[in-house]
Amino acid sequence: MKDMTAIAMFAALTAVLSQIAVPLPFSPVPVTLQTFAVVFTGIVLGSRKGTGALIVYTLMGLFGLPVFSQAKSGLSVLVGPTGGYLFGFIIAAFLIGKIVERSAQVTYFRALVALVIGVTVIYAAGVIQLKFVMNVTFPEAFAMGAAPYLPLEVVKVLVGAYLGCAVRRAVLKALPEFGA
Repeated sequence: MKDMTAIAMFAALTAVLSQIAVPLPFSPVPVTLQTFAVVFTGIVLGSRKGTGALIVYTLMGLFGLPVFSQAKSGLSVLVGPTGGYLFGFIIAAFLIGKIVERSAQVTYFRALVALVIGVTVIYAAGVIQLKFVMNVTFPEAFAMGAAPYLPLEVVKVLVGAYLGCAVRRAVLKALPEFGA
């Protein structure tokens, strides 16, 4: 029951942070706090529960709940210009979780490495789908779907690693079975 509650809470956190969105005139990809939610989810919940939370979030949007950025939902979002990022969220949460689970005590450095890898996966998946959906070159897709966002991603990674480590340590101290 604790696992299901944690998964639901982090799926909801992702849905809420997805609504903090600023559209950009030159890109179909808005600036959001989704990636912060994803990296925080992966580091706190680990690979299995973190992936579960992002799958639940994606399914909520697929089935019509307005949880994607700018209150969007449906299959059209998943196959549209921003769908690659959504699929990247699931993979990133898994990888981040696996990396932090490899050590009993998550260090800030390990968390940073995990989050950089996770964010790289998110943007790689996003740019690849953006390239094909928008019918542009990879450099154009990168310029439209990654480059403008990278400075803010650095901040999200730095803050996410710090907060994620602190929360993960606190949760594992209070609920040692949660790490299983």
